[in-house]
Amino acid sequence: MSKTFQNNGSIQETAHWRDYLELTKPRVVALMVLTVVIGMCLATPGMVPLDILIFGNLGVALSAASAAVINHVVDRQIDTVMARTHKRPVATGRVEPLQALLFALALGVSGMGILVFLVNPLTAWLTLASLIGYAVIYTLILKRATPQNIVIGGIAGASPPLLGWTAVTGHFEGHALLLVLIIFAWTPPHFWALAIHRKDEYAKADIPMLPVTHGEAYTKLHILLYTVIMIIASVLPFLTGMSGIIYLAGALILGGRFLYWAIALLRESRPHAAIKTFRYSITYLMLLFVVLLVDHYAFYLWL
Repeated sequence: MSKTFQNNGSIQETAHWRDYLELTKPRVVALMVLTVVIGMCLATPGMVPLDILIFGNLGVALSAASAAVINHVVDRQIDTVMARTHKRPVATGRVEPLQALLFALALGVSGMGILVFLVNPLTAWLTLASLIGYAVIYTLILKRATPQNIVIGGIAGASPPLLGWTAVTGHFEGHALLLVLIIFAWTPPHFWALAIHRKDEYAKADIPMLPVTHGEAYTKLHILLYTVIMIIASVLPFLTGMSGIIYLAGALILGGRFLYWAIALLRESRPHAAIKTFRYSITYLMLLFVVLLVDHYAFYLWL
């Protein structure tokens, strides 16, 4: 990062390439790409075609990065009052909103172009719908309108494995929607745990997250209830014949650990349970899909 001096003598920080990288939320995009890859792998008994693997993930990643940049622009006022986000490039002024939007446009157009011409139109349209759902419907509208913002807007964030599936097959299938259902059920306990940890900041930013509007006890109970729903959803791939015993064992073990943290959070039996639940939720999702993938290839190797 460099600094320039304005006419009034104040110091103005200028953007560095790392600022633009930060705008894309690379860790979030990386997790999305993981679920896209797993959706691709589960869609076929063999190897994913190399061109689909490369261009499908690249197109989705660029589109997701575009949505992340838009999120930075829309939330720049909120970000300035939250400790977790106050140093973000747009919030600090290192990147101007117009510059960020042009960057988002370039990313989005590139991603959509790759998906339309090098993958298939269905995946492109679904990706565009997800981008609009996250960057516009959730970030601009739902986030400020209702404490159920995470539940309603969660469908946009649940789409990556479906995008991976359609990139390979070119059409919808029920098993792909099961993957969407798992992430959709996972989203509320994941984000509400963070919202409890950051409750005061959300209240200061006037964001109606559930702990702010209904209190922590109410939120902790709903984290537990959604965790149970998530565990039930995670068993459906086994019950429908999509996966085998390896996945079932992994899903129950990982889900049991998630349930432990949800109960600990409700009973306040562990220090810093909210942030620990949030962190485990990320590990849970990654490992659940990895186990699903291991089970998938173990089945076909056995055959």
